Amino acid sequence: MLKTTDLRGQTPSRAELLALIPRSAADISTAAAAAQTLIDDVRHRGSEALLEQAERFDRVRPTALRVSAADIERAVEALDPLVRAALTESIARVTEASRAQVPEPRTTYPAPGASILQRWQPVARAGVYVPGGKAVYPSSVVMNVVPAQIAGVPSIALVSPAQAEFGGSVHPVILGAAGLLGVDEVYAIGGAGAIGALAYGVPDLDLEPVQVITGPGNNFVAAAKRLVRGVVGIDAEAGATEILVIADATADPVLVAVDLISQAEHDENASAVLVTDSVDLGRRVADEVARLAPLTLSAERVATALAGEQSAIVLVDDLAAAAAFSNAYGPEHLEIQTADDDAALALIENAGAVFVGPHTPVSLGDYLAGSNHVLPTGGQARYSSGLGAYTFLRPQQIVRYAAEPLEAVSERLVALSRAELLPAHGEAVAARFTRP
Repeated sequence: MLKTTDLRGQTPSRAELLALIPRSAADISTAAAAAQTLIDDVRHRGSEALLEQAERFDRVRPTALRVSAADIERAVEALDPLVRAALTESIARVTEASRAQVPEPRTTYPAPGASILQRWQPVARAGVYVPGGKAVYPSSVVMNVVPAQIAGVPSIALVSPAQAEFGGSVHPVILGAAGLLGVDEVYAIGGAGAIGALAYGVPDLDLEPVQVITGPGNNFVAAAKRLVRGVVGIDAEAGATEILVIADATADPVLVAVDLISQAEHDENASAVLVTDSVDLGRRVADEVARLAPLTLSAERVATALAGEQSAIVLVDDLAAAAAFSNAYGPEHLEIQTADDDAALALIENAGAVFVGPHTPVSLGDYLAGSNHVLPTGGQARYSSGLGAYTFLRPQQIVRYAAEPLEAVSERLVALSRAELLPAHGEAVAARFTRP
């Protein structure tokens, strides 16, 4: 089921590792043209385009695109008590972790009478996308909304695909999660069209445009986010999920196998990769995956993901080589299960989130660790971070100078402005001291 790539005895460069890394053939760019068409349709025809897209992709025409406050309240009341308790606990833990992501304002003083205040200003309005295709993601409601609220965003719009099973409304568990968080602006819209609606607004729906869009989705959602970036900010182009496990001979092959399977059940394009310096562990994990994968509810989807070119067991010489491979890969989720986890962690540079030790599975991060599960995929962890309160914040510098500190630098400022052939810059300063 899982193919094996043997890199033992080789010392590939980072560029060579990038070429060797297993990745899904499904590329966001291939969905761009279709996503642009759907966005343009929403911009030109508003609600009618969204209704037609729901019929086409979700197999239902919603009776109302905006979910009523009464429906949200009913969904909260109907939540299974254990699910409600889990969501409440998740909200509390993500809230605590998100608070640590909000920097304190800080003032520096370049000179007496001169100050620069660094403050972090929240956007006024954010849009949250919650998937609703192969699975239901109330946890994504928590992961997106809580950081926005902690950042101080006063207006949040949530969108999620219409569900034929529920009369064209949003899935009731997603509605219940939104209600627990006090989100009352929820729309039964999905896909690229929903991203366009958030970015540009829909006047006949009274849906105002947002400044930042966050949340995972399929390749069409990711392509749409790429297309509207610049009109709005986005968290990342989240594609199919990924797990990379660094493990040595001390790891439990069953635990490694079930963790690979757990991420493979998300999507046929999900990536599941084990990197190990133990041939025996690699063989035992492959055997356990073959034994356990058919037993899960999503066995068909898991089998497709694990047999795909994006999933593999990679054999390396040692822990340093495993870390080098992982750093080139830049996984969304990285698990470390070794004899010395801290030594392995010290070698890691690039990962969306790192789960250390045999009792810290990615599943914990998906729900109740307190960390955020909206993370960069497709190697984006090499240069970007996961979702957090900082996603909704913009650093601003507030500059205040009195006359004396300005005059003290005026001669040097004028010299620089002349050197750059921008003399009016210097003249703007000089005018403050030459006028009667």
